[in-house]
Amino acid sequence: IKQVVKQMFYIIGAVTLNNLLLRKDMCSWSKGMQIRYNVSQLEEWLRDKNLMNSGAKETLEPLIQAAQLLQVKKKTDEDAEAICSMCSALTTAQIVKVLNLYTPVNEFEERVLVSFIRTIQVRLRDRKDSPQLLMDAKHIFPVTFPFNPSSLALETIQIPASLGLGFISRV
Repeated sequence: IKQVVKQMFYIIGAVTLNNLLLRKDMCSWSKGMQIRYNVSQLEEWLRDKNLMNSGAKETLEPLIQAAQLLQVKKKTDEDAEAICSMCSALTTAQIVKVLNLYTPVNEFEERVLVSFIRTIQVRLRDRKDSPQLLMDAKHIFPVTFPFNPSSLALETIQIPASLGLGFISRV
């Protein structure tokens, strides 16, 4: 169950982040608030179902950071430093794309200045991350099965002659 939930949460996070990165209408302060609220509902569901240690929450980290990026101030050098330290699960390309797509929806918000985006790029230039923009929504985590040893001792097992396995010898 934990592995299935982790896979489902990864797909939810990847598809949502990819949509955010491809749609200008998704990159606003209010959409960041809405995404963060929805993710908190998913986290609450994990807590209610006692699945917090399934790894599912960690798969949502890029989406959480993108939502936070939409909500934080984007003007000063201190803001740039905060963004660079906060967005560790996002690639540089993803951070820059969200900042470029950011669209104010009311008069209290402002577009992100090109100079601010350049400041972010300079601060992140030494970061060793992939140039990948979109998340792989088809990524599949490996399935692991727990080892449950048998209570039967191997020496006590009798192989029926009808199976025709007489060539097997006990060592």
